[in-house]
Amino acid sequence: MRIILDGLDCASCAAKIEAELRKLSGLEELNVNFVTRSIDISKERYGEISAVIAKIEPQIRLIIENGAPQGKPKQISRSDWILGLSLIMYGLGITFHGRLANRWLENFIFLIPYILVGYPVVYKAAQKVFRREFFDENFLMTLATFGAIAINQLEEAAGVMLFYAVGMYLENRAVTRSRASINALLDLKPEYANLQLDGRIEVVKPETVSVGQTIVIKPGEKIPLDGEVIEGTSFVNTAALTGESVPQRVSVGKEVLAGMINGEGLLMVKVNRSYENSSLARIFHLIETAGERKAQVEQFITRFATYYTPVVVIIAALIAIIPPMVFKGTGWSEWLYRALVLLVISCPCALVVSIPLGYFGGIGGASRQGILVKGANFLDALAKIHTVVFDKTGTLTKGVFAVSEVVVNEGFSKEQLIEAAAIAEAFSNHPLAVPIRNLYSEELALDRITNYQEIPAHGVIVDYDGQKIIAGNRRLLEQEAIGCNEPVAVGTVVHVAVDRTYLGYIIIADQVRSEARDTIKALQQLGVKTIAMLTGDSQKVAAQTASQLEIAHYYSQLLPEDKVNRVEELLAKIPQPKKQKLAFVGDGINDAPVIVRSDIGIAMGGLGSDAAIEAADVVIMDDQLSKLVTGVKIAKQTDRIIKQNIIMALVIKAGFIFLGAFGVATIWEAIFADVGVTLLAVFNAMRTMRIK
Repeated sequence: MRIILDGLDCASCAAKIEAELRKLSGLEELNVNFVTRSIDISKERYGEISAVIAKIEPQIRLIIENGAPQGKPKQISRSDWILGLSLIMYGLGITFHGRLANRWLENFIFLIPYILVGYPVVYKAAQKVFRREFFDENFLMTLATFGAIAINQLEEAAGVMLFYAVGMYLENRAVTRSRASINALLDLKPEYANLQLDGRIEVVKPETVSVGQTIVIKPGEKIPLDGEVIEGTSFVNTAALTGESVPQRVSVGKEVLAGMINGEGLLMVKVNRSYENSSLARIFHLIETAGERKAQVEQFITRFATYYTPVVVIIAALIAIIPPMVFKGTGWSEWLYRALVLLVISCPCALVVSIPLGYFGGIGGASRQGILVKGANFLDALAKIHTVVFDKTGTLTKGVFAVSEVVVNEGFSKEQLIEAAAIAEAFSNHPLAVPIRNLYSEELALDRITNYQEIPAHGVIVDYDGQKIIAGNRRLLEQEAIGCNEPVAVGTVVHVAVDRTYLGYIIIADQVRSEARDTIKALQQLGVKTIAMLTGDSQKVAAQTASQLEIAHYYSQLLPEDKVNRVEELLAKIPQPKKQKLAFVGDGINDAPVIVRSDIGIAMGGLGSDAAIEAADVVIMDDQLSKLVTGVKIAKQTDRIIKQNIIMALVIKAGFIFLGAFGVATIWEAIFADVGVTLLAVFNAMRTMRIK
């Protein structure tokens, strides 16, 4: 069950709620997602967590989510009017500052904006005091401004509170914008389905349609549910799922997925999955919950914030008390003012807000490219790849077998060899039979084929108009005492003989992906040190593929358990395993043990594949190997932005703490060090949403 924490606008509050809930038995791994303002919890624990949240943050309302959050119409709120009026009043105060004969009137003008924007802050601070929480940003801001008023600096108290409110307003707008960018992905959710019932069409919600029912998709409509086309032909746009808008042709018998957009044709589709189990719903769930898997730097910043604020507050208290007692001739008000400067910059919001926002933006940016990253921890690991291990078949190669060479024995023609092979393979379901049959352009007389024998791991023997045709590997021909040639080329060899006379052989090989070589080079340019390939194929096939792709490390004739052993060997060779990672790229189905053992499991072609989505940490929704490079680039740029925010926030805040302690910085500079740096960090973090 997903619960929306309505009113959660403070990252430190989210961290506090998470810490308190983790104290409950069985919730030690619970995560509060600040960016989506949500937590996932079982129905049985709802009352328990409600009581905890009501105790520590009573202003938050708990809403059980039903479907994707809907955007609200843009309108000017009461808080917007209050903020605007406060800015006008403060502007009047600054204009007439020092020009009014009555000091009380001037103070009254400054007091109006202080009360208007400061009341919510002071009220929340009072609540925190009653709960003995003295390191909350509302309490610290209240304490700082009360101190400014006490030393007759009302214009600075009002200014600090006003610009703190402006900063929070802009920060909330920025966070809301980031949420909206994710909700824009969720807006891909189809709002209705045209359900066919007793010869009529009824418009219903996709969630109400059952498996086996028939829906109609009109031209231009979103496909609401996964299913099989039972009538009609069209082209569908898969951009919502793969990030690519190249149309794909669908016809009777083809599968279509929720989220695709129908072209110009009318389609009738038999539903084969309920909406909650559809590919689109699973993608939405992965995007929404990705923020719950936190990167190490996020966990560090959360721990850092719990120590940073108390330390700065203690330093501020010492500055306010000790120097006036030690240094004679200095007034209490001067050192109190310096202490107030430190209080203003003691909130770690710049880090607590911007870092999860940066990761969330990176995950959202990857999603728009058709790359699903299941958590910030995996995005972080993707930026630190040292070794990439590829499965061969279906990953570096197309996984589609084709005839690469036809070699005819002396005295026979190529047409004779192809015809005999096609006849032998006419009834076979083996993957190698298809390309052989496709090679023969004439229609086969199936009624003339008799005594069909398919010998597992060897080949096929049939009778055709009294002739005995054999098509198979070398072992089959040796059993039949028929001599055959040894091919030089690499691939699966099908030898053909008619009435014990050898006609020649056909080589069938998997085709290397056209973009595979460029992808490997691009990964090396991005800093990947080791590229390796694993395959169950023969050493000869593996060597040829590795040579084509310029892969130095390759391992052949491997069973699934052998692949795990090879990955463990490669993991042991990584010089700094905590800072550098190994990624395995496969199909996510046959290679589940290797995916689990690697640092990052990447599934290729996860479109519509439940097994691929479940098994991997990163899912590339189409079959484009180049998307792996895109994912690494997004991860590295996100990592750079996160580091920029950490360095910027720590350096600026440390500098202002030093300047404030020596009386160089004023409260105005301090408010920049707090709210200004937070805004800079948030806006910088939002760049991750625009990575291309």
